[in-house]
Amino acid sequence: MQEACHYENPMEEMMNDAFGNYRQQVNNEGVSEQCGANKILNEGPRDDHRFIDEFLKDGNEKLYEGNNYTKLEFIIKLYHIKVLCGLSDKAMTLILDLLRDAFQEVKLPPYVYESKKIIKKLGLNYTKIDACSNDCMLYLGDGEKYLYACKHYGKSRWKPNKKNKVAAKVLRYFPLKPRLERLLRCSKTAKHMRWQASESNKDGLIRHPRDGEAWKTFNLMHPDFASDPRNVRLGLATDGFNPFGTLSSTYSIWSVFLTPNNLPSWICMKHISFILSMIIPDKHTPGNNIDVYIHPLVENLKELWNDGVETFDSSSNETFRMWVSLLWTISDFHGLGILSGWITHTNLACPTCNFDAELCRLPHSSKWCFMGHRRFLSRNHRFRLICARFDGSTEERNPPSKLSRSDILRQMENINVTFGKGAKLNGTRKRSRE
Repeated sequence: MQEACHYENPMEEMMNDAFGNYRQQVNNEGVSEQCGANKILNEGPRDDHRFIDEFLKDGNEKLYEGNNYTKLEFIIKLYHIKVLCGLSDKAMTLILDLLRDAFQEVKLPPYVYESKKIIKKLGLNYTKIDACSNDCMLYLGDGEKYLYACKHYGKSRWKPNKKNKVAAKVLRYFPLKPRLERLLRCSKTAKHMRWQASESNKDGLIRHPRDGEAWKTFNLMHPDFASDPRNVRLGLATDGFNPFGTLSSTYSIWSVFLTPNNLPSWICMKHISFILSMIIPDKHTPGNNIDVYIHPLVENLKELWNDGVETFDSSSNETFRMWVSLLWTISDFHGLGILSGWITHTNLACPTCNFDAELCRLPHSSKWCFMGHRRFLSRNHRFRLICARFDGSTEERNPPSKLSRSDILRQMENINVTFGKGAKLNGTRKRSRE
């Protein structure tokens, strides 16, 4: 393994993480003498070589003669301030105009759109996918990409009363592969992707998902996957929020995030480690129709599970095939109902108890209450025999039995899935348990 390169300029290190391992070869033995962005040897698999020359030009071009800042470094730091302070594109354009007017020799783009084009060359872009305003389909794939109207209900793809064709609804999807590849390609995160295997749990306490039963059971079921600690295990979290705060109460966004659980416990759940997967815009939650929107992500996950992807690991200076699995979903009770299709607002809302739930409806508030928590305690626990502090009875029942895969499939039989708002449903994705 060759020694890692050390960069005096943080921009060179960032460019190295974005485009692979950059080195200048000075002899036939492949020994690296100089690190930098002016000479490149890309050892990782790349599909965006067309951007490298332009990107290096911006990375080496000085902001103005005699200044230490490069054009790329200044734009990135300025854009970082925009994101941290929540500045609008209009405000950024005015700042760029002021800088160019005050310093005539400064080489800056005239509009914020041009600066975004420069930053986009770092990769990690998102894809806009037109969606039916009825939430019944995405205009994606050869069969639907060029349609002008919904194939299910004939609703127009475009916003009404617009001179130009503007999609009524647009899904922002952030492809998963390049983001996972960046975790291994980045010199600062690549070594952490092995943490769950290199650091042992000495006291047996659960501090990380790798200490739990699900992780260990998955290792036993898929030993080939578990043999390489760099294979990624993901958690999926989703929830809705209002991006405009108190300024608007009629607009919401349903976001989907992924968490890379290979990372250490003090890193994997920080916001800087979250992978934004998609942004679903709507005035209301997507509900049952979220299946339509997460289709690109599901296809991506299936491909990464079945085929994997060739990835460059900067910590070991080698290319390997990375495999990915989704082990958990993380959401509140409402989000659980949307993701899984489980009805969370009836007398059988508890997914753990399933049909073995104890029904209890509060007479004055007309709300369902979920009782029977003592049944999960050990058989000799004293709380099982205490009546006065609970519901006035002793608890003799065993915990509800866990559903097998065949049990779940049996419950899902004869469910007719129909998507779209206002559609006359012959069935529903929700499980009927009345």
